[in-house]
Amino acid sequence: MLLNNLMGAPLLAWLVDSLSAGGVERFFLVCRPPWEAAARACFPAGQELVVAEESQASEQIQVFLASAGDEQSDVIVVTGPCVLLPFDAEVLALDGPPEPSRLLCVKTAALRSAIADGADLLEVLEDQAAPYTDRDGAFSIDSLAQLTDFQPLLNRARLYRLAESGVEIWDFGNTYVDPTVQVEPQAVLLPGTILRGKTTVGAGCVLGPNTYVEDSAIGPGTVVNSSQVFKASLGRDCHVGPYAYVRAGTQTGDNAKIGDFVEIRNAKLGDGAKIAHLSYVADSEVGRNVQFGCGAVTANYDRAKKYRTTIGDDAFVGANVNLVAPVSVGKGAYLAAGSTITEDVPPQALAIARARQSHKKDWTVRLKPKKP
Repeated sequence: MLLNNLMGAPLLAWLVDSLSAGGVERFFLVCRPPWEAAARACFPAGQELVVAEESQASEQIQVFLASAGDEQSDVIVVTGPCVLLPFDAEVLALDGPPEPSRLLCVKTAALRSAIADGADLLEVLEDQAAPYTDRDGAFSIDSLAQLTDFQPLLNRARLYRLAESGVEIWDFGNTYVDPTVQVEPQAVLLPGTILRGKTTVGAGCVLGPNTYVEDSAIGPGTVVNSSQVFKASLGRDCHVGPYAYVRAGTQTGDNAKIGDFVEIRNAKLGDGAKIAHLSYVADSEVGRNVQFGCGAVTANYDRAKKYRTTIGDDAFVGANVNLVAPVSVGKGAYLAAGSTITEDVPPQALAIARARQSHKKDWTVRLKPKKP
């Protein structure tokens, strides 16, 4: 049950987040091989973690405990599904006698000595470990139905910790942040913001309202307004949205703009590149300070294969231009509005690929209804 999802993230990820917030710095995980990858994903990058199979756990935990510092006098042991909340008993409205949980505390020296003597670990825990109770904010989970009761509490606890670190959150009841997400101080989360997976958010970012970000890196000072970002990397001081769709493989430099109703996928944008509105850019290399006019499209797919478009620094792509890949646009080139570009454009050139305008005199006269 530790790998069952709670609001999209495994229960184990929520527990690791709570333990880390409480001061736990090192983790030892006993896990069967089929679930190891999923379990490792519940720990933040850079977290000190040792994973062992059950048959090797006793030997490896001796090494793990032997490397503990003098200040690590206690070991917290999790024996089954549970949650840990930072709220006190009054906030949780608890009554009756304390309820023990599957979160236990045992002295490091006692556990180290018992394992060295070959003692049964469960017996050692039963004899020497003290369980945390609901008065400590620790609760055992016995069913999936019970798990749902803790959804709002765990998310609220996560947001409180972010707020204490200096993150500005406008609406605690309408903001969601996965336990695996990292948000730097001075970031601002507006109502309707949802942050998922291995997302990182830099200082000074403003996300929302109504923004969804998953497995992405958002650089310091970047604004993402009413948009969706998936598996992408945005540089410093960028602006996304409103209503942009940033898809997997997108990377931008600093000060880039992805405007309203722009869809971008598997593309690299240089510093200062701007795709202001109503455009589709995919499988492309876009240089520094390139500017796209309204309605520009990279035609990257012929139903059999996808091709790349390359646009050099300081180029200008006019409104309603179609770039039929594979095609390359040189540095500083201009593409005239309404052109369909099928051949490479030299640097500093003006490319015009459209029919010459002509007029048919008095052509509309025949469309007018005749008077009776």
